[in-house]
Amino acid sequence: MGYAKERGKLENILTRLVGVNIYNEKSLGILHDCHEKYSHTVRILKNKQPEIFIELYNNELQEVKEGKKAVREDDAIEDRQNNFLAYKDAIIRATEKTIQATLEA
Repeated sequence: MGYAKERGKLENILTRLVGVNIYNEKSLGILHDCHEKYSHTVRILKNKQPEIFIELYNNELQEVKEGKKAVREDDAIEDRQNNFLAYKDAIIRATEKTIQATLEA
């Protein structure tokens, strides 16, 4: 089964995240948008092939959600910056794992 369309969406997410390193409202908006796009795409994949993508949906998406929550909850700017970078890394890891799964499926 081909996943070129979904893989293209995922690769676009990775492209958008290049250069997003400093916590500010614009960068946070980009991360939230990438999170939403990843969530939507992994949900589509899960519905097409649950046996392949359910683990990504349950585990990787949950890790991304936890990263988003951590950024919102911290008041200290240093902690917020660290959590921002962790949130970005979680999106990147999840996206890369999902791309790899589409290639192997």
